[in-house]
Amino acid sequence: MNDKQKQRSFEDIPEALRDIRVSHKSSSVNPKLIMIGLGGLVIMILGISGIMILVSSLSQPNTVSVEPTPSPTPTPSPETVENILGHLPYEEADPNQLKGITNDGRIKLRTKAADGFLRMQRDARASGIILTPISGFRTVQEQEYLFFEIKRQRNQDTRKRAEVSAPPRYSEHHTGYAIDIGDGQVPATHLSENFEQTPAFRWLENNAAKYSFELSFPRNNPQGISYEPWHWRYVGDPDSLKTFYEAQQLQNKPSQEGNRVN
Repeated sequence: MNDKQKQRSFEDIPEALRDIRVSHKSSSVNPKLIMIGLGGLVIMILGISGIMILVSSLSQPNTVSVEPTPSPTPTPSPETVENILGHLPYEEADPNQLKGITNDGRIKLRTKAADGFLRMQRDARASGIILTPISGFRTVQEQEYLFFEIKRQRNQDTRKRAEVSAPPRYSEHHTGYAIDIGDGQVPATHLSENFEQTPAFRWLENNAAKYSFELSFPRNNPQGISYEPWHWRYVGDPDSLKTFYEAQQLQNKPSQEGNRVN
């Protein structure tokens, strides 16, 4: 078929059909070429992005991560000893360091304090004075009963109870160096200020220091504890001195409450 015949044949096709053939023919593209073109485009984009990241990293200043220097721990200030209603804290003595001072062994003191009291008691008896031990070492548990249970039974508030008993862990009796003494010939004065009127108290005033005993709470004492003529403590060795005098020196300030007993 020559060119004229092909032209004539093409013109014989309706116009709508000719448009479809032309459009289909012109739009037919090799898929492989499309894929190659897209791949090149992606490679170009990635290349540009990499270059931009590299340039950005080079333009940034070098930085080094430095751990913050920890603040120095402050030096603790000297510990102060608190007091509760005038009472200072004391540790409980080791039971193995205690010695009985009564025939039944019920009342005990530290060994040196016990020896000192027994010697003092014998010498007082030689002068016609009967020194009766009323209370010596007490555990924290025993003091808890004396403070909280008796407080409950008597329906006392805490401050009122502290006027007649130290809170647990705040009694000199925990140390094993403290003792309550009465006059065996005047038992009605036991644990009373009236004890100061007995022969036993007057003898103690004049002689107790010879045996390393002192009155814990005289009138107008620095702790502000009420006067207790029956309550004495042993201060005849370094440990007992440290126990009582260091506690007093480290307390913040003497209580001004008054009327407190241990």
